[in-house]
Amino acid sequence: MEINAQTAAQLRLTEEEFKSICSKLNRTPNFTELCAFSGMWSEHCSYKNSIQWLKTLPRSGGRMLVAAGEENAGLMDIGNGYGVVFKIESHNHPSAIEPFQGAATGVGGIQRDIFTMGARPIASLNSLRFGNPADKKTQRLLSGVVHGIGHYGNCFGVPTVGGEIYFDSCYHTNPLVNAMSVGIMQANKMVSAIAKGTGNPVFFVGSATGKDGIGGASFASADITADSVEELPAVQVGDPFQEKKLLEACLEVIETGAVVGMQDMGAAGIICSTAEMSAKGEVGMHIDLDKVPTRQKNMKAWELLLSESQERMLLVAHKGREKEVIDVFEKWDLSCNEIGYVTDDGLLNFYMHGQLEASIPAYELVLGGGAPQYKREYKEPAYLQKVNSFRMETVADVTDLATAAHALNKLPNIASKRWIYTQYDSMVGAANASTNIPSDASVVLAKGTGKSLAITVDCNSRYVHANPYTGAMIAVAEAARNIVCSGGEPIGVTNCLNFGNPYDPEVYYQFVEAIRGMGDACRAFQTPVTGGNVSFYNQNPDGPVFPTPTIGMVGVLDDFATRLSLAFQQSGDLIYLVGKVVDDIACSEYLYQLKGVPYSPAPYFNMEEELAVQQFITQANQKKLLVSAHDISEGGVIIALLESAYPSNFGFTVAAEHSAIRKDAFWMGEAQGRVVVSIQPQWQDSFLQLAKEAAIPVMALGSVAEKNVQVNGENWGSIETFRNEYDTAIESFMNASTL
Repeated sequence: MEINAQTAAQLRLTEEEFKSICSKLNRTPNFTELCAFSGMWSEHCSYKNSIQWLKTLPRSGGRMLVAAGEENAGLMDIGNGYGVVFKIESHNHPSAIEPFQGAATGVGGIQRDIFTMGARPIASLNSLRFGNPADKKTQRLLSGVVHGIGHYGNCFGVPTVGGEIYFDSCYHTNPLVNAMSVGIMQANKMVSAIAKGTGNPVFFVGSATGKDGIGGASFASADITADSVEELPAVQVGDPFQEKKLLEACLEVIETGAVVGMQDMGAAGIICSTAEMSAKGEVGMHIDLDKVPTRQKNMKAWELLLSESQERMLLVAHKGREKEVIDVFEKWDLSCNEIGYVTDDGLLNFYMHGQLEASIPAYELVLGGGAPQYKREYKEPAYLQKVNSFRMETVADVTDLATAAHALNKLPNIASKRWIYTQYDSMVGAANASTNIPSDASVVLAKGTGKSLAITVDCNSRYVHANPYTGAMIAVAEAARNIVCSGGEPIGVTNCLNFGNPYDPEVYYQFVEAIRGMGDACRAFQTPVTGGNVSFYNQNPDGPVFPTPTIGMVGVLDDFATRLSLAFQQSGDLIYLVGKVVDDIACSEYLYQLKGVPYSPAPYFNMEEELAVQQFITQANQKKLLVSAHDISEGGVIIALLESAYPSNFGFTVAAEHSAIRKDAFWMGEAQGRVVVSIQPQWQDSFLQLAKEAAIPVMALGSVAEKNVQVNGENWGSIETFRNEYDTAIESFMNASTL
């Protein structure tokens, strides 16, 4: 085969990149080598269109124990000699084509990122985006994705403890499936993704290699089109039971002390793990590809290099201790094949039956080495003119608040996700503390550490679409607010940055501004970014998805007794609104869904006020003044009240009249930096005094009631009526014919 720029283009490499490869090798690459560069220089592996902006994020400080991006996942100190390992990644394109396997292998891949470092996964979360839930295609995708997440997570044995899901027509063709995993380990026992020690053996462990997932990294770096279904082989196939064995074997082999370094074979498969481990250790490898176990005959060298078959690891061991490694994997009935050894020349030399198939400097393949880095052009999107021209006075105030509240309560973006989360095992491991005592963030016991964790994923992509800078700040702020309202201290962030085509200047503007907003917010909250994932090309012929920089955040509870629930606890408790009352309906579910206004600015947000409110909630909780706390987000004050009432089936009696504030803005506006709390009457004076000292605005709304909902003197009926609407809204779409 003649190798030229046209061949490179077919592998999604530009002419300039092909010339660069020829220059780096000082020759024309063969097809196998070109395939290796195609995988490693894909957006998914090289971050070539994002890394220069990612470097502007706060990536050190606080409790961080490893630098951002240095390992497979972030590692942060939680005290008592333990660390929390966490990361979020996307599996969007595979899930769009084959939702069950796409979502399942997304869950499996993120778990391997955790346990390859030596941590035991204790919790999973997910952030999902789909099109109109009334659409049959959306129902099929949603059903498949949820089934895939539940199947893999339930079989693997890690509880799914939380998440979020949004519906919007922009995600019709290109759903977003972001998976997060959290694990615990002794901080001084981390295993690095590194190769070193000339002559040390290189092992391939886990499942055999097949042709599933070949080209997956490149597939993830292109738009979804009508022809994308032809790339179904790029979707991996997972086996959660095999991964469970791999987890136990990897944690056991680490304890032997025979392991030098280890990395999972995720995107781009063998070529990625060999290249990244070698480049990090400034070494090379001699690899005999014919020693790689396969489940299909006559696989070619380039297929072996690029296959993304699941449940596989690359492991470098100390020479002379091979038997210790082999014995562990044999015990767990897993293949463990010595496929090569570490060299000192920096070259990756791949052989097949004694013949050299590829010879590439490891450094030239990887991010931070020879992989290209670009800054793309960007310009303000034209649609922002429509956003900024919005005037609230052109929208009539709500006349029937009760009817509007019922309508909001049933919106898919607000209503209960019961149909989804009941398919997940949330209790395996018996560490989830949020199943029966709900809170804004999921609270999980980190057994053996004396600590608990508060974990959340957050992003309102409509806010980001309206104002990428402010919307990204709000995503960070809401994540922190959820953790604070659950009794935790936010410590760190992982992100999954879902955007359209980076070559579109208006899309790249969204990306750049979102990175700026995220960075400023993370600095304000002192929550460094430990790592994450960029997913570009979430786009179809109708245009890009909303910019969706999903924030995964972890917090620590030093004392489990400080955990807070969102649920009202007893009749007669007083209900207060904490935070500034603002005349604002911008970007709210009420405005977008009930009033049909598609363009409006991001909701009111002030960072100083946000920080002050969160600090006040923490202080009030430490003084044991709060019974419950629930942040105000989608749906505004009225939805926060209803959601606080549902868990224990309480009602409430509240009233608020503001001549200067619209009724819809007060009850259904989504201005940020606000929390609904309940307190026992005997603590009212102490609560108000603390608020006065902190200069935090608080407003008495009313009190918890037995069963009924009463607002501004109107009896809205039983809380059970609202709850039934809330619980069954999504289920009404997902009828039996879709399953």
